[in-house]
Amino acid sequence: MSDPIKIIANNKKAFHDYFIIEKHEAGIELFGTEVKSIRMGHCSIKEAYVEISHGEMFVDGMHIAPYEKGNLFNRDPLRKRKLLMHSSEIRKLGQKIREKGFTLVPLSVYFKGSLVKVEVGLVKGKKLYDKRDAIAKKDIRREAERDLKARI
Repeated sequence: MSDPIKIIANNKKAFHDYFIIEKHEAGIELFGTEVKSIRMGHCSIKEAYVEISHGEMFVDGMHIAPYEKGNLFNRDPLRKRKLLMHSSEIRKLGQKIREKGFTLVPLSVYFKGSLVKVEVGLVKGKKLYDKRDAIAKKDIRREAERDLKARI
């Protein structure tokens, strides 16, 4: 039986601004008060991005609010946090982001059982006309669903 997944934070902006090429699951290195804060839902990955340096992956710009009962054990809410993946996977992703236009962004943060996981996406930026096209398709789909609902 697989572990239940509880989503904490989604990066909707990433789905709007980028084409998602690949998705990968990574663990994240956290301190105890950060995990407690994430359990309460105080996590944001809107402005976050992932970088690879010296064969290790780090998420930068991920905001985890200080735990209210954590006092001196609380850490900086915007500090860099290490992502945990196999070194061969990190190497492959590092080669891909050296290609033109590719980058890594966190797509979601979730609990898998008792572990905090981050879904990392290999993405390519959308042009303005691609974003407009996506918005138009979404509006058409929404109107079709509204018409169907009205008929029923």
